[in-house]
Amino acid sequence: MIKIGGLVGRDDERRRLGLLLGHARNGRGGSLLITGEPGIGKTALLEASTDGAAGLSLLRLDGFESETTLPFAGIQRLTIPLSGHLPGLPERQQQAIEVASGVAEGPPPDRFLVGLGVLGLLAAAAAGTPVLCAVDDAHLLDQESLEVMAFVARRLAVEPVAMLFAARDEEGFAARMGGVPELALGGLDQESATALLSRSLTAPIDPASAAAIARATGGNPLALIDLAEGLSAQELGGLGLGDDPIPVGRRLEAHYARRVRQTDPQVQQWVLLAAADATGNVDFITTAARAMGLREDVVDHAETAGLVELRETVRFRHPLVRSAVYNASSGADRRRAHRALAGAADRHGMVELEAWHSAKATLGTDAHVADRLEHAADLAARRGGFASRASILTRAAELTPPGRVKDSRLVGAAEAALVAGAAQITHELLERVDADTADRVDRGRMIVVRCALGIFTVDPAVLSIAAAELVRAADEFHGLDTEREQRALLKAFESCTNADRLMRGVTRHELGRRFEAASKLGGGPESTILAGLGSLVLQPYTEAVPRVRAAFDAIVKLPDHEMMHMGPAIASLGTFLWDDAGRRAALARAAAVARDAGALQILDQLMWVISLSELTGGTVRRAEEAIEQVREVRRAMGYDAENVINAALMAWTGSPRHVVLAVADGANAVGFGGVGASAIAAVGLRDLAEGQYRDAYDRLKPLVREPFLHVTPHQYPDFVEAAIRSGHAHEAQPYVDLLVERAAANESLWCRGVAERTRALAGDDAVAESHFLAAVQVLGRTGAEIDLARAHLLYGEWLRRMRRRREAGEQLQLAVQHFEHSGAQMFVPRTRAELEAVGTTPMTHSGSGTPELTTQESTIARLAAVGHTNPEIAANLFISVNTVDYHLRKVFQKLGISSRRQLADKLKADDD
Repeated sequence: MIKIGGLVGRDDERRRLGLLLGHARNGRGGSLLITGEPGIGKTALLEASTDGAAGLSLLRLDGFESETTLPFAGIQRLTIPLSGHLPGLPERQQQAIEVASGVAEGPPPDRFLVGLGVLGLLAAAAAGTPVLCAVDDAHLLDQESLEVMAFVARRLAVEPVAMLFAARDEEGFAARMGGVPELALGGLDQESATALLSRSLTAPIDPASAAAIARATGGNPLALIDLAEGLSAQELGGLGLGDDPIPVGRRLEAHYARRVRQTDPQVQQWVLLAAADATGNVDFITTAARAMGLREDVVDHAETAGLVELRETVRFRHPLVRSAVYNASSGADRRRAHRALAGAADRHGMVELEAWHSAKATLGTDAHVADRLEHAADLAARRGGFASRASILTRAAELTPPGRVKDSRLVGAAEAALVAGAAQITHELLERVDADTADRVDRGRMIVVRCALGIFTVDPAVLSIAAAELVRAADEFHGLDTEREQRALLKAFESCTNADRLMRGVTRHELGRRFEAASKLGGGPESTILAGLGSLVLQPYTEAVPRVRAAFDAIVKLPDHEMMHMGPAIASLGTFLWDDAGRRAALARAAAVARDAGALQILDQLMWVISLSELTGGTVRRAEEAIEQVREVRRAMGYDAENVINAALMAWTGSPRHVVLAVADGANAVGFGGVGASAIAAVGLRDLAEGQYRDAYDRLKPLVREPFLHVTPHQYPDFVEAAIRSGHAHEAQPYVDLLVERAAANESLWCRGVAERTRALAGDDAVAESHFLAAVQVLGRTGAEIDLARAHLLYGEWLRRMRRRREAGEQLQLAVQHFEHSGAQMFVPRTRAELEAVGTTPMTHSGSGTPELTTQESTIARLAAVGHTNPEIAANLFISVNTVDYHLRKVFQKLGISSRRQLADKLKADDD
């Protein structure tokens, strides 16, 4: 069967689309991206599907080429018919959509928060009737709108919503829509192409000629239809059998350009105005047409000529008609059209459009137009449109005469492009700045952007020297911009911790002195934080603690929008202080703020930090939950989540040693020395857990011999145990003394408990028990469950040597319980072997009372158990309320409960 619903061919494609729409009708959301060359039938397939979308409410959206620099322009148009559902959204999401759409003032919203709001609007709209959202020419949407829609498409689950996109397959568009299934359209098969050509002609054509034309056009439907309309059967016969090229793609565009040139000159001018316009607004184009002196009836002639369709907006017959009109016009004619549109925009109060059209109308440089463009770029940034800001500032720089202002605009465009994730554009913009003529502040900004770009792209040439480069940036800012100077130094500390012992170009001592100097530049929280970091690097531990504590407290007191950027500093300062509870609470708050703001890139970093932190002073279970949330965030952003790995966590959870060490080597090779060192330390601890004490000693000794800031002291307890058990007891005592000294200075229960454990190991039998008892008592009051379990294990082993078998069994049973509950399974075999040695049958404990729940179900269950509402959970996890409700129903069914109260009791019992 060739013809289906007005289409010729496309049977398989129609079936796939029909399945998607059927799922939406039945409450299962989904999305599909249709790609292909111009004229291949994307729009026809989209329209045939929407025409036959019975039982679905249709939302239709088209992309416009001139709209690509207007941030969230597509989202603004999409949400207009959904505005009635806006009051039902959480307040932050309402505000995000309103600010992004330019109808309200407020902090620039993260595009993912806008996406969550749009997801909520679509879910609300679909509560009555399932929704089909069809987006044609998606490649012409502004970048912000495209990212929002891709986010929504990826997060559809149990919403009765289907999203269809049609776009040209160019410039890696499908990759930009990562995570959205793709349907790549090719040409029609021979039979269907021949049938379409024959159906489009008014007179019969020779079958051989028809087949030859079908082959020559590659089965491109638009080429076949337009050739049939423009040429007779006899002319087509000659075309098909001759050597002349068939107009497909650019040739088809040239075909349209010839058709336009055959119309009245005033029609040509009017369609050029329409092609240069971004709004499709008839009144707006009419205002510009009057300014050009065009007749009132010219719009009707343009429609009669088959070039445009006049609906609620002006639509071209095909995007190739628009591009043909615009590209075939002379530069002078295009500038004249843009001047008229700029005047119309000014009269209609469209500030951003006026600036953009004025720029298009300008030849050479024009400082006044460039100023207006920079204002438009600022407006885009206020709406969260950083991709648009980058594009507009780039054009403003092109219109700016050489000098400081031009350089500043190029650097600003690079900063915005980096925020938008456009790495290559960021690099190209920086290359256009003359660092020799740029002023000091702009040179410093360039250094900061280059470092951030190098870290973003994992450039080995940058990672090891980033801290040194950021110090150089701070030097450029010194005396001119204190805020930027201090921020650069905070980033330098973060880069130092990333590079660890691989840091080059600046010593830790030099870095600490620079922190100290910058801390004296002002009295704000940044100064307090830098003073604390300076003390962490430079001072003896006992002297550093008060200033480090003040720095940590200063971070906790920061406003939410600032605190969420401080994850690495929170982890470093909290770890230095051995403050497991404070560190966990501060990181949890920062992550909650990032979720609430829809700041997925920041949340991604925070969950990484949490995952690493939980491996010292926490639990493997929470570390695994954090890394799973990293994967979920990556999926939401459209990235591959399967390769998300935490090398240290791999060691804890049973990955082969050679694999973990290979990951460590790879991390070191690119400059992530912190990742490499943490992986090696974790493998050393695994050696310890498995009783391979000599291997643990050999692996840990280089780390403690060359200590690194706040990190290495947390490896002292492991080294003490490895040294004592491998015959190097004389090397352990200095590290025991250091731990005791730190515990006295920081007053941390966690540090005190660990110090007591090492004192028990290193001391003689006469005093060991008192230290073991102190260790288990103190650690039992902390969240450091693994350290508590290890204290029980070592105490149990000591009791067995003392032949106190019953007491040993009690301690070892507690150790197993805590190891399994915390997810530290690598210690369990050693502990069970000890239990068997004292003649006690190991009890089986479950690390979690809800092993049958998926990670997402478990996360939703825990949020619900502590009192979060479904909308709050949805906002936290970047899913819809419908999805939360669906998963909670499954949780209740699996656990055999019927209320949130029972859920809270169940999870509390499991945690206990």
